[in-house]
Amino acid sequence: RAPAWKGLPVGRRHVKEFRPDEALSLISADREGKALSCPSCGSQTVDRTPPRLENGSPQGRVQLTCEACGRLVAYTDRAIGSLSSLH
Repeated sequence: RAPAWKGLPVGRRHVKEFRPDEALSLISADREGKALSCPSCGSQTVDRTPPRLENGSPQGRVQLTCEACGRLVAYTDRAIGSLSSLH
């Protein structure tokens, strides 16, 4: 029998992430500038970090967190067409 693990825990314990389909719908709503609601619990209190700029310009890494259930998703906000300009 192997001895019990005595080191530090590995991984991201207690981090609640959205399921892939929920994450995609929330990211899509954010990119379109729509009001955000949690696809998991239905709460209307989804926090966006950093807050959206008035001019709608891309801001790099964006994190969306439901204040009610604590689920989160992060994505990279890019300008439309920025991928095609890389070629």
